[in-house]
Amino acid sequence: MPFVPTPLPVRTLLAATLAVTALSACATAVEAPPPPPPPPGAGAVDRLDWRGIITAIDRDRYQRRDAAWTLALEQAQRQRGSGDLASVGDLIRPRATRGRVAPPPGDYRCRTVKLGSQGGEDGLGYVVYGWFACRIEQTPRGLKFSKLTGSQRPSGLLFPEDDRHMILLGSLALAAEPPANSYGRTPDRDLVAVLERIGEARWRLVLPWPQNESNLDLIELVPA
Repeated sequence: MPFVPTPLPVRTLLAATLAVTALSACATAVEAPPPPPPPPGAGAVDRLDWRGIITAIDRDRYQRRDAAWTLALEQAQRQRGSGDLASVGDLIRPRATRGRVAPPPGDYRCRTVKLGSQGGEDGLGYVVYGWFACRIEQTPRGLKFSKLTGSQRPSGLLFPEDDRHMILLGSLALAAEPPANSYGRTPDRDLVAVLERIGEARWRLVLPWPQNESNLDLIELVPA
């Protein structure tokens, strides 16, 4: 079973997280220009660059991800929620990233934590969901993430960015629909996420400004 840190009061945890977020936002208010596309490497995967694929809407979401963190954490602190947010630890700490981000292919357990509310003060500030089945697989185009069970099932390709980040461009399948595989064709199902490693064998996908419900979605992944 995954290690579960000793729970802290939700307001204490969120207050500390917000303080770190505010300091980080000051330091990153002027975002550096994106690095150039990666040079050609040994295989086709090395030549893929997400900047040539991402839609304008998702590029805007990605560029405003710090604002999504700030708003979502503020709402989670002051509004009622569902689930044990105090138990998730580094999952909701924006600067908890580590190196060696690429996850090994295989089966994973995953859960979604939604932060903030698009409905304003009347909505839930956070929702912590239960565990589902996910998978990371190696494809000819690179690593692919898929959520296999549940009523909302995102999937997409993971693009190398740097030692601490990979960029996911994908789509969302709902209910009994087949797995999504159509990024850029159905705008209201498109999504962009940043993959980060936050523990020895623990990752998260950060989805800023999702299409519905929340202002920031986090998908936690641990090996099955």
